[in-house]
Amino acid sequence: MFVLELTYTAPLEAVDAVLEEHVRWLDEQYRRGVFLASGRKNPRDGGVIIAVAGDRARIEEITAQDPFVTAGVCAYRVTEFTATKTAPALEAYRETL
Repeated sequence: MFVLELTYTAPLEAVDAVLEEHVRWLDEQYRRGVFLASGRKNPRDGGVIIAVAGDRARIEEITAQDPFVTAGVCAYRVTEFTATKTAPALEAYRETL
């Protein structure tokens, strides 16, 4: 499981210019079962995504395709973790050490 932290590297006007493309990209990752939750940070200087994938390389490949990245308006910080405890709704993603 991964926590993806987005930090805007450009003014909000530039971010908003590619927001629709970013949302379509998010929707596709949800359809593929990669993203579990996402949203804006408060204050609005980026966002957070909870994701699942086979490995870090796959997550880095996916984030590199984000329109925010290709437009140069955000940077990602990827944190991989082992979800050893989850809410019942996320039981399928629970891992053992």
